[in-house]
Amino acid sequence: MRRPTIADIARRAGVSKGAVSYALNGQPGVSEATRARILAIANEIGWRPNIAARALNGARAHAVGLALCRPARTLGMEPFFMELISGIEAELSARSYALLLQVVADHSAEMAVYRRWWGEGRVDGAFLVDLHVEDPRVPETESLGMPAVVIGHPSAAGSLVPVWADDGASVQETVDYLGALGHRRICRVAGLPRLVHTTIRDRAFTDACTRLGLTGHTILHTDYTGEEGARATRRLLSSPERPTAIMYDNDIMAVAGLAVAQEMRLNVPSDLSIVAWDDSPLCQVVRPPLTGLTRDIPAYGAHAAQRLLALIDGADPGPLQDEAPRLTPRGSTAPLG
Repeated sequence: MRRPTIADIARRAGVSKGAVSYALNGQPGVSEATRARILAIANEIGWRPNIAARALNGARAHAVGLALCRPARTLGMEPFFMELISGIEAELSARSYALLLQVVADHSAEMAVYRRWWGEGRVDGAFLVDLHVEDPRVPETESLGMPAVVIGHPSAAGSLVPVWADDGASVQETVDYLGALGHRRICRVAGLPRLVHTTIRDRAFTDACTRLGLTGHTILHTDYTGEEGARATRRLLSSPERPTAIMYDNDIMAVAGLAVAQEMRLNVPSDLSIVAWDDSPLCQVVRPPLTGLTRDIPAYGAHAAQRLLALIDGADPGPLQDEAPRLTPRGSTAPLG
């Protein structure tokens, strides 16, 4: 089996390949009767345009790119990116656009992928995620002239269009809630320290704890994996002044932290309250179910895709501040006894 070609259509219709090209592209040069016959034959044999070849000739690729600087083994375990991609895909598929996804080792490899995709006409635009402080990808993407949407805070997005949520407000809401439950020693098991959203959450956490007069608040940075989350939890719970509440930067680490607390014979929530960032089904199936910061992640991805498609169409959609994650209390948090 092979892909049907223009030559196959020309042979069936008894015309030249040039006439087929005119008919398929809606150009003058063939009669309406011939055009109708060619289109009918193309549909009959299942011919579809070669998007890659058209892109090399300056036509749209009808695809956008997303390169993720994450280990492939952890990507499949993290619900956030799977839900984000599902939202992006839903919006793209409605417009018959494809998503090119590639996992890369570092930012240098990521930009090499984008330069190649853009230079070869494989994509019409791209997403940037996991913004770093003074991220070199932003000026490089700007210099490419490629339509791009940053899924991250506008403070580090340069001239690129950002889609973001107010993480700082969500952190403050959580600290206020834990403080109202009587917790005075609250700790945070965070993600990578060089990420912009991590620095925003760190600052909001410290400011909220200071405002409430809480002492002993600590932040430990990890790589988002369950192993690192468990290690950080053991370190915190083994300290002389162990925390009575811990916030985690993702659901994987929160579930790992819950397991460590139970391993150390601590009761959740009477001895330790736990809050997970980005609520997920994983947070709801463990016992006790975890209090989480809930948001519509697929909608977040869809909004980013809408902005990127608008850019590709030549519009200026502007930045979008999406809905901030909201606290959903469950069985893992309780008043301090």
